[in-house]
Amino acid sequence: MSPAIRVRPRRELRAARRRSAHRCWGHLIAAPLWPLHGTNLGTLLRTCDAVGACLAVPPFPWVDEALARGNTLRRPTCVHRVRDPLRWLADERAAGTRVLGVELADEAVRLADLPAARQRTVAVLGHERTGIPPEALDLLDACVEIPMVGTGLSLNVAVAGSLVLYRLAGLL
Repeated sequence: MSPAIRVRPRRELRAARRRSAHRCWGHLIAAPLWPLHGTNLGTLLRTCDAVGACLAVPPFPWVDEALARGNTLRRPTCVHRVRDPLRWLADERAAGTRVLGVELADEAVRLADLPAARQRTVAVLGHERTGIPPEALDLLDACVEIPMVGTGLSLNVAVAGSLVLYRLAGLL
């Protein structure tokens, strides 16, 4: 006979979570710096809230609207505006931040082998069709690969980013 499944009541779930939205945790940052679809930004924004991470976005004119639409929590979230993605990545790395790219690359770390972030870490997510630009690859400390057994080459950026963020946050 299997053990009884206990569903935790909302009161208990709320007590285990932080009391209010964070301004900037600074420890973990999702960086979809070359997005194509606004819906991916909204999904990543929600994941960032769930794992206590921040979101870094480029200054494209449609980004603010996409974030407003995607913020289903209707509370302020931590969003960093990045004017020059390459310079920002170089500055983060120079400051000692670990910069990881979610990309298919030689010697990439498999997601299951990725340790939780123990220092400030940026998870760089590329363009939905073309990935991380070649000039940004030189700014990465390492790449993370999400193994797949299906026929597709990659996952949706929001799904891939969410998996990596949960792993880096130590929640998977």
